[in-house]
Amino acid sequence: MSQSSEQPNLTPQPELSAPSERAHEQHTVRKPRSVRWESAWVRLPVLFVLLLAVDWLTSLINGAADATPVTGLLSGVATAGLALGAYVWLVRRLEGRRNPAELRPAEARSGLRTGALLGLGMFSLVIAVIAMGGGYHLEGWGTFGGALTTLGLMTCVAVTEELVFRGALFRILEEKTGTWGALAASGVLFGALHLVNPDATVWGALAVAIEAGLLFGAAYAATRSLWLPIGLHLGWNMAEGGVFGTTVSGSDVNHGSLFTASVSGPEALTGGAFGPEAGLVAIVVCLIPAILFLREAKRRDRFYTRRGRQPAQTAPQR
Repeated sequence: MSQSSEQPNLTPQPELSAPSERAHEQHTVRKPRSVRWESAWVRLPVLFVLLLAVDWLTSLINGAADATPVTGLLSGVATAGLALGAYVWLVRRLEGRRNPAELRPAEARSGLRTGALLGLGMFSLVIAVIAMGGGYHLEGWGTFGGALTTLGLMTCVAVTEELVFRGALFRILEEKTGTWGALAASGVLFGALHLVNPDATVWGALAVAIEAGLLFGAAYAATRSLWLPIGLHLGWNMAEGGVFGTTVSGSDVNHGSLFTASVSGPEALTGGAFGPEAGLVAIVVCLIPAILFLREAKRRDRFYTRRGRQPAQTAPQR
């Protein structure tokens, strides 16, 4: 959420209609090395598992490099770049697409910038509402170095998780289930991923599925680009853990933030030990732009009953 009064442009430019997007993808596709990769039910688990392995490997690297702010930041950015390279290579090998349309370089800057501003603005609004309810207490300054380390970590987390859940799971599953099915499945699994965190709760995981899983999936559906969801993910996580000093999705990892603070009060407002994401405020704040993104996807005929077939029927544009 930008602080500007102007409506942000949610769709990276240049704009392509749904038929034009499909034509573009056709021009960048070459036949896979084996016909077995043409099945979505084969490509999906293979790409999903391999990208989860990339996520795990980058976590190990960043865990070993977070001793100082400089190494933490550089490691996070470098491993994010490696993850992007791994995704492009895997897509080429498994799907025969040389230039994945969902990662067009020309859309990277605008998508990341818009998404990061939206994510920062949204979480700032969440904290403002919690503070007005007496649940967030600012105690003082944190450390700039700690915030840099957090930025590096969150950069890699945003990239790898979006590649796994929107780049692989949502995109390929949509071919078989349509947009609604892909939104539901990717959201639920994304929430379930956070159950492994030390202070995780079932309600917290469900809240993440509703707010983040739906929001990031809707952003991808509206733009057909991974850059905006990556930016949203980064902006939100950075504000949560690197600026306002609150718990991120029940994780006990805390490298530092710009501010130090404490949270108290009813869990329905603050989210308790899981962090603000488990509070009702965060759910409401995330649902509003998610609905707007879904409406935009339908308006632009990017909402599919089944990927590669007809877009879902929408009202005629005026």
